[in-house]
Amino acid sequence: MKKEFNPDHFMDMLEKVYAKAGDSVRAGGASKYMRNQFEYFGIQTDERRRIGKKFLDEHGYPLGKELESLIRKLWTNPQREFQYFGMELLEQCVKKKCEIRIGLIEYMIQHKSWWDTVDFIAPKLAGQMMKNEKQKVEETALRWIKSENMWLKRSAILIQLKYKKETNQKLLFNLILKAAGEKDFFIRKAIGWSLREYAKTNPEGVRDFVHDNEQKLSGLSKREALKNIG
Repeated sequence: MKKEFNPDHFMDMLEKVYAKAGDSVRAGGASKYMRNQFEYFGIQTDERRRIGKKFLDEHGYPLGKELESLIRKLWTNPQREFQYFGMELLEQCVKKKCEIRIGLIEYMIQHKSWWDTVDFIAPKLAGQMMKNEKQKVEETALRWIKSENMWLKRSAILIQLKYKKETNQKLLFNLILKAAGEKDFFIRKAIGWSLREYAKTNPEGVRDFVHDNEQKLSGLSKREALKNIG
C-alpha cells in the first residue's frame, strides 16, 4: 500500500536539507539583488539542483493532487529556493507530459511574483505544456493580456518565447499591440524580449512590425526588439 503523501513532512525535510547547505553571506547578497523582497538560504544554483535531485530520489516524486498540494505549500514559504524547487519539479512533469492544471500555473504567476519566477513559468511551464494545443495557447494568452495583474500580462507576451518557427506570429503581434500602451517597465521589456527572440527566426517580420508600429511601441521595446538585427 502506498504511503500517504504528507506535504508538511516533505517540506520540513527539505527545509532541513536547505538550511544545512545554506550560506548566510550568499543569502544576503541574493536578497539584496532581489530588492529585499525575498529571503534566501543562500545556495548556489548548481548545488541547489543537485540537492533537489538527491532529495527527490530519496523521498519520491509527488504527482497529481499531491504535486499541486506541494507546489502551493512551497509558494507559502519565505525562502526563494522553495519556489525554484517547485518550478523545476513542474518542469520535469511537463517534460514527462503529465497533467498540470492551468489554475496552478496562474496561481504561481500571481503569487510571490517577480521576474525570476515569471520568466521561467511563462515560457518553460505554460508555454511548453500547451505547445501542441495552439487554440489553448491563444485562449490563455488573450485572457491573460486582459488581466489587471501585470505579471499575467507579461506572461501572455512570453508564453511563446521558446516556439521559434512554431510561433503564432499573428497572435504574438496582436498581444504586443494590446499591451503597447502599458507604462510598466516589465511589460515593455517583455515586448522587446519576445520580439528579439522571434527575430532569430523571422528578422524581416520583426523589423517590419517595429517599423509599422513605431509610434505605438516604447523606445525600450524597440531597442530590445532590434538589438541583433538593426
